[in-house]
Amino acid sequence: MSTPAIPIRAAVLTVSDRCSRGEAVDTSGPALASLLRERLGADVVLSRCLPDEIPQVAACFREWSRPEARIDLVVSTGGTGLAPRDVTPEAARSVFDREHNGLMELARMRCYASTPRTYLSRGVAGTVARTLILTLPGSLRGSTEMLEALLDILPHAIETLRGEVQDDGRAEATPATGRVISHRD
Repeated sequence: MSTPAIPIRAAVLTVSDRCSRGEAVDTSGPALASLLRERLGADVVLSRCLPDEIPQVAACFREWSRPEARIDLVVSTGGTGLAPRDVTPEAARSVFDREHNGLMELARMRCYASTPRTYLSRGVAGTVARTLILTLPGSLRGSTEMLEALLDILPHAIETLRGEVQDDGRAEATPATGRVISHRD
């Protein structure tokens, strides 16, 4: 796995009624921030904990996706299950410019061997301008396993969103304004 030439700027959002009220300790958010730092060399510039409320979660996604925030990756944890108050996917979809179903399907597929319950997560992925948003489960295990399932492809996704990748390494490709990324696969 390669890391981008410019470190990934990331933000972590925990969506939890109980954590936002101080009734529970957030373990998933800090664990995701550590994974991003240690495994991607990311600079985690913001973190926040919010209740399961669509307007608040959507506003945070919008704020962190503004071009002046310069955040490449927003990872949220919580609110992706089947409980009535699990509304993170709805909040994310309300702000996406483009949804990217394949990313979370890949994460679910890769995590299936560990637990079939991975398919209970309704997590979604998508972009707002040049920011990629991933909505992960709220449990420590579920959130970290799903993020780990995507770590190998996130650097290339971020470079592509930034506009740093022009060509995909095809032998006949020549860069005009971007750079060519060569892949072994």
